[in-house]
Amino acid sequence: MKLKIVCVLAVFYSVTTFSQQATEPSAPSQTQVMNRFAELALECVHKEYPNIIKHMMTKDEHVKTPKQLYPAFYGCFDWHSSVHGHWLLTRIASQYPNNKHYQDIINSLDESFTKDNITAELAYFNRPNTGTSFERPYGLAWFLQLTGELRQWDSPKAKQWLTTLKPLEDKIVANVSDWLPKLAFPIRVGEHSQTAFAFGLMLDWSITAQNQDFRNLLTTTVNRLYINDVNCPLSYEPSGQDFLSPCIAEADLMRRVLPAAEYAKWLGDFLPSIPTDGSSNWLTVATVADKSDGKLAHLDGLNLSRAWMLEGIASALNKQDPRVNALVSAAKNHKEAGINSVIHDMHYMGSHWLGSFATYLQTKRGIH
Repeated sequence: MKLKIVCVLAVFYSVTTFSQQATEPSAPSQTQVMNRFAELALECVHKEYPNIIKHMMTKDEHVKTPKQLYPAFYGCFDWHSSVHGHWLLTRIASQYPNNKHYQDIINSLDESFTKDNITAELAYFNRPNTGTSFERPYGLAWFLQLTGELRQWDSPKAKQWLTTLKPLEDKIVANVSDWLPKLAFPIRVGEHSQTAFAFGLMLDWSITAQNQDFRNLLTTTVNRLYINDVNCPLSYEPSGQDFLSPCIAEADLMRRVLPAAEYAKWLGDFLPSIPTDGSSNWLTVATVADKSDGKLAHLDGLNLSRAWMLEGIASALNKQDPRVNALVSAAKNHKEAGINSVIHDMHYMGSHWLGSFATYLQTKRGIH
């Protein structure tokens, strides 16, 4: 009797296990993932509303719609998200020319990157009351990533679009170059105004664009602001609406300006809490309680940006460094949570921008 019961239970367990395996969704392929990211940007780069703008008005005629203010980058809820939505499309088209959305991407970029549109964008940057602070530094850094991507894409279209965007690129580099010597302190927040994240993107652009003067200015500024930092309070992170880690972003930035041996020592002083036992639980993955709340949804982006920055930090260390396994393990946990938040259904408060962060991570954009 006992033998019969054991056999029945064994059969039941086998059937149940097979049934569960048959119904559980398989992990999406790289092709499916990149298709999903492309779709998110295509859905929003020319979607004007809902929209939030930061625009100084001094008289009635300054009241305009987003598309009237900046006709190239009016979609995806705000200017900077539109810019990195266009970067996303450029990145996917350049890296995955067989993507099923390739022609839609080309058409979309053609629609945005016209001479008239960029002339109007440049005029907006030149408005007396706008000053040099518009979208500084986050949106400006992403714009340089966009033109950097075009430079690295061996395509006649990319060369054509880069020529069109070049006047606005020149203006942005001039604005940032004017600002950097005046910046007395770094901006250590987990949102758009953080300087460490933006400086990393800008440094990468300076190498791609072979702009040595801008690279030198940035490197001098980065060392002036960050080189003496120690004991970053990682335990205080994250704040409730962060999408960037102040501590980890700074560590990811400094690998770009310090020689390897010097960086390894600096990192030990700056983040002494990185484990040497390979554990991943030293950095807790963030969760979002309400994806319709735009600020709370930032935490999905935090998981993505932490993942790519942890990978970047690990890439700058000797493979035998005892901290590497812990960095890689924590990056893996954050990547899994972050990518899952993008490939499944989400609210527009996240979908208008998270695809860019996911693409940056998935394609290892910041790792040379």
